[in-house]
Amino acid sequence: MPNTRINLYLCREVLVPTLLSLLIFTFLLLMGRIPRLTELVINKGVPLPDILQLFGYLLPSFFSITVPLSFLLGILLAFGRLSADSEFVALKASGVSLYTLLRPVLVLAILLSCANFYLNTVAIPLSKTSFRSQIFEIASSRANIGIQAGIFNDEFDGIVLYAAKLNDQTGAMTGIFLSDERDGAVPSTIIAQQGQLISDPDRYTITLRLDKGEIHRKPPPDSKNRMPYQTIAFSSYDINLDMGQQLQQEQDRSKSKGELSSQELDEAIATADTAKKRYRLEGEKYKRIVTSFAPLVFALVGIPLGLQSNRSGKGSGFTLALGVSLAYFVLLSLSRTLAAKGVLPTALTLWLSNLVFLLGGCFFLHRTAIERPVTLLNQITALPGTLARRWQQRRRQS
Repeated sequence: MPNTRINLYLCREVLVPTLLSLLIFTFLLLMGRIPRLTELVINKGVPLPDILQLFGYLLPSFFSITVPLSFLLGILLAFGRLSADSEFVALKASGVSLYTLLRPVLVLAILLSCANFYLNTVAIPLSKTSFRSQIFEIASSRANIGIQAGIFNDEFDGIVLYAAKLNDQTGAMTGIFLSDERDGAVPSTIIAQQGQLISDPDRYTITLRLDKGEIHRKPPPDSKNRMPYQTIAFSSYDINLDMGQQLQQEQDRSKSKGELSSQELDEAIATADTAKKRYRLEGEKYKRIVTSFAPLVFALVGIPLGLQSNRSGKGSGFTLALGVSLAYFVLLSLSRTLAAKGVLPTALTLWLSNLVFLLGGCFFLHRTAIERPVTLLNQITALPGTLARRWQQRRRQS
């Protein structure tokens, strides 16, 4: 029973700051996307529910970063408070070892690692695909809704479209007049008897197909182009429509290997035509697996750091969390660079960051459990306080 109470107590102490940190860090990452998506609402007239749905598709990618970071901060704050309030000393005097305190934290770490694995291998690729599909649906709906019969429509960049009649059910247009100024040197005027917008979800393109018409081209008077006035008759003519740079940037953003599902990634690796491409795809595959275990790695590193961080003040936990996370992801980035060059086997190279932190965490944890201080650990935990004092001294001097 006592161990059960201790386990529940530690879980609560770790989870409360973890959840609060998760909300804050995720909100900060969302803030970076708010201006871009807000522009879609203000300038492009995209409905707010669609924007909220886009935000939802962004969350899995953010959670893969904020969950490990928040968990690390929660551990640092929880164990830092245990040490500062002498609760850790009291527990040890009662016969509770550090390894006993480690158990509930490891359970949480394993659960979060499983959640992170699902995010990296399933949720994130799916959300990226859904994000790009939603962008295309927004572009398609704006194209169809924006066109009205008897009104000049300038929704498309560089194109003004007029349709005398429009079938609201089928989208078929008749009596079409179109001014195309995308090629500034030689603008075109197109007249067609009928036309219709065609969306291709597979290729993410929107095409205006015109039937039975003429293209009229005349260079501007001040142009050096001696091309005479041209009239070109056509039976069918396709125009690829640009829904605006903002929508295009968002649509193209997700077109990467990160959008591939695990099965598609394995197929792409098997069919890669060059070694460089295969290394990059393998790096993406193992990165998803390796980063899934970040909560477990941070648990082993965070407990000894948290027990030492009380010497540096209450604000040191946040600085330590950022520092440890930065070191982890920098090492992971270096591993990915080596893997992309094929210097070492991709799987071994990508696991390097986890192995380094696991070995370091186990070493620090053992030294803390047997009450033998580690000079490096003390220097790391004292660094935030040292930097804060130097900054205050310089501020006073200035």
